[in-house]
Amino acid sequence: MKLHIITTGGTIDKIYFDAKSDYQVGDPVIGELLERMGVGFAFTVESAMRKDSLDMDDADRAKIRTLAERCTEECVLITHGTDGMVATAKALAGIPGKRIVLTGALQPAAFAESDAVFNIGCAIGAVQSKPPGVYIAMNGQVFDADRVVKNLDANRFEAI
Repeated sequence: MKLHIITTGGTIDKIYFDAKSDYQVGDPVIGELLERMGVGFAFTVESAMRKDSLDMDDADRAKIRTLAERCTEECVLITHGTDGMVATAKALAGIPGKRIVLTGALQPAAFAESDAVFNIGCAIGAVQSKPPGVYIAMNGQVFDADRVVKNLDANRFEAI
């Protein structure tokens, strides 16, 4: 497998500035995480943007779609903020011949208790095993993009 990763920002890439008492989206972390894990497949990382998904609009989603369509790899993983993830997944529907999985984190990857590595691992398994389509991998589950919501009260993704 050769995996193309598109990063968009979101909590997974957030860093904490102690002096500001503020989170900001930092550089993408997934390439370094995969190297540290010693993955046995080739991958490329492309940064589409560095935004919180609450700040994304239709133009941002169109850019992500264009990048997914243009890459030569069949397997595409997109790191994304969780609040706008479902909307972006729906905007990616219908790209022929691509297995697209979106994932992110509820805590920044820099935090010891982050779910980032777990979600990335789940997403990598999904992108290799699912048929072409668009999926969300969060909370240890893989969801069809058109049958998932983020439950804000429970802070998790659920099938609908």
